[in-house]
Amino acid sequence: MPFPELSTLLPMALALIVIGGFAGVIGGLLGVGGGIVLVPAFFYAFQALGYGGDQVMQICVATSLATIVVTSLRSVSAHHRKGAVDWQVLRSWGPWLVLASALGVWVASGVSSSVLQALFGALAGLAGLWMAFGRDSARLGAEMPGQPLRGLLASFTGFFSALMGIGGGTFGVPLMVLFNMPIHRAIATASGFGVLIAVPAVIGFLFLRIDHAPPLSVGAISLPAFLIVIGTTLLTTPWGVRLAHAMDPKPLKRAFAVFLTLVALNMLRKVVF
Repeated sequence: MPFPELSTLLPMALALIVIGGFAGVIGGLLGVGGGIVLVPAFFYAFQALGYGGDQVMQICVATSLATIVVTSLRSVSAHHRKGAVDWQVLRSWGPWLVLASALGVWVASGVSSSVLQALFGALAGLAGLWMAFGRDSARLGAEMPGQPLRGLLASFTGFFSALMGIGGGTFGVPLMVLFNMPIHRAIATASGFGVLIAVPAVIGFLFLRIDHAPPLSVGAISLPAFLIVIGTTLLTTPWGVRLAHAMDPKPLKRAFAVFLTLVALNMLRKVVF
């Protein structure tokens, strides 16, 4: 497929720069992972440019996960310098996150784009509702669970995060808070989930054959979109981390929850109509 007109590419590139910056701040501040913003942004961008066809969501998910490898490394490093990362939880959840992520990529490679789109819309909508209405005081236990529940929770987080192209914080943060981990420590620890989920997922997506892929793609990963977004998220993720340790994120969290729910509903609308 030929390159689109420059007049189309330039506004799209500028939009991705802004979106990447926003995703970096949100990822560092709320621990939800920039993928929850990037996947729908990539979806609308690639559709507007006419790329992807029936595999457009695979491109969106894979490219988002590629950015998460870099941003999660930057985020967990920044949180570690503040002594906020629970490395014991990260080590105990790690193997389950990796294995479940690999399974998620295998499933994603075999389903249609509309299935992934519907799954993203449904789960992102639920995440938005939880962020808006979930009770911060709700608890399922006084401490982090042991086996077999630990493996089940980590596998759930890894599998669905890989399918959605997100870093693990969307599911990991509320799960850890439900087991009595302080919110700032949960956000810091979840930033490490992103690396463990994204690395095996990206390796798998590199070998996925995509028809009608954007120019300069490797497997399902669009290198231009990756480079544009990563440049801005690397700059803005530390801003989000500093804000997370300096302010009460609740007002922004609720506003973002409304935004996320609307995006999710729009993606579901596109599946149906």
